[in-house]
Amino acid sequence: MPKVTPAAALTSFNSSTMNASFAHLHFAGGYLPSDSKDWRTIIPALLVAVCLVGFVGNLCVISILLHGAWKGKTSMIHSLILNLSLADLSLLLFAAPVRATAYFKGVWDLGWFVCKSSDWFTHTCMAAKSLTTVAVAKVCFMYASDPAKQVSIHNCTIWSVLVAIWAVASLLPLPEWIFSTTRNHAGVQMCLMDVPAGAKEFMSMFGKLYPLVVFCLPLLLASFYFWRAYGQCKKRGTKTQNLRNQMRSKQLTVMLLSIAITSALLWLPEWIAWLWIWHLKAGGPTPPQGFIALSQVLMFSNSSANPLIFLVMSEEFKEGLKALWKWMVTKNTTALESEETPAANMEVLPDKVPSPESPTSIPDKEKPGSPNSSKEKTGKVEIPILPDVEQFWHERDTAPSVQDSDPIPWEHEDEETEGCGK
Repeated sequence: MPKVTPAAALTSFNSSTMNASFAHLHFAGGYLPSDSKDWRTIIPALLVAVCLVGFVGNLCVISILLHGAWKGKTSMIHSLILNLSLADLSLLLFAAPVRATAYFKGVWDLGWFVCKSSDWFTHTCMAAKSLTTVAVAKVCFMYASDPAKQVSIHNCTIWSVLVAIWAVASLLPLPEWIFSTTRNHAGVQMCLMDVPAGAKEFMSMFGKLYPLVVFCLPLLLASFYFWRAYGQCKKRGTKTQNLRNQMRSKQLTVMLLSIAITSALLWLPEWIAWLWIWHLKAGGPTPPQGFIALSQVLMFSNSSANPLIFLVMSEEFKEGLKALWKWMVTKNTTALESEETPAANMEVLPDKVPSPESPTSIPDKEKPGSPNSSKEKTGKVEIPILPDVEQFWHERDTAPSVQDSDPIPWEHEDEETEGCGK
C-alpha cells in the first residue's frame, strides 16, 4: 500500500470530507484544519507579530517591577501586576507558538503531550489572569479608600495569594487535559477532544460553567470593586497631601480599569467561539473558520496590550523605565571603565603608587638607610680629594670662625687692623 504524505492526505481531507467531518469533530490544542492557504499564512504571521511585541513589553514591565523590588519597593499591587505580566509572557512563549505552528502546518505533528496540555495551559494562564484582576481590583479599592494610609503586607501573604491563584487556575480547566488526545481521522493526524459517552453530560455542564466561572464572575467582581474605588477617588480632601494621594489613586484606578476592560473586549470573541463549539447541535451552523482564528489572535493580543497600557498610562512605570535604563547604562559604563583602567595604569603608572602622606613617597635616594644613599656615600669616599683641600675644609668644619657668630663684626675689624700694625 503506497504511503500517503500528510500534505496529500490534508488536501484529500480538505476537498472531500471537510464539510462533512467538521460538524461533529471538536478540535483541541488550537488546531483547526483549514482548506485556505491564506488563513494558514496570515494567522501564524499575526501570532508571530503579537508574540514579538508582547515579549518586549512584558519583559520591560517585569524588569521594572523586579528592579523596584530589588530597591525595596514592594507592594501587593506590584506583585499582582507582576503576576499578570508573567501569565502574559507564558502565553506568548509557550501557547501562541503552538497555535501558530498548528495553523501553518495544517496537520498535528507536535505530539501527544503537547496536544493534551496545550488547551489546559492556555486556559490556566487565562484563568490566572482573571483571578489576578479580581485581586488587583480589591487591593485598588482598599488603597482608594484611604490613600494616605500605608498598608504593610507581609511577603508570606503575597506569596500565599499568588500560589492560591495559580492552584485554582490550574484545576479549573483540568477536564481539557483529561479528554484531549491525538486521533487519526481521514488519513490526517489531529488533536481532538475525545469525550466518552459516560462523560458527555459532565462536559456539557463544564462547557457552560467554565466561561461563567473564569470570565463572567471575575469581570463582575472586578467591575464592582473598580466602581467603588472610582467613587472613593471623587471625594476631595482638604489637605494638599490628601489631594495628591487621591490623584495617584485615581490614576491607578483608571489604569487598572483600562486593563480589565481591554481584557474583556479582547477575550469576548474567544468565549463566544467556545460556547458555540461546545454547544454545537447536529445539523446546526458551524462557526466560521476565520472567526475562530481571529478570536484566538485577539485573545493573545491581550497579552501584548496590557504592558503597553502600563507603560503609557502609569507615570510610575515611566519613571521606573527611565531609572532602569539609567541603571543599565551606568552599570555598563562602570564595567567598561573597570576593564579599561588596568590597561591604562600599566602603560602610565608604576605598579605601586604611594600616597603623598605615606613614608614610601620619599624617594629612595633621599632616605638615610636606603641602598642608594649608601652607594652615594661609597661614591664620595672613592672620589680622590687633594690633601690641601681636605685640610682646609676639615679646619673650617671643626673650628668655625668667630666672625660667623660675632653680632658686630665691623667694630672688631679696626682692632684687628691695629693689632696687625703693632
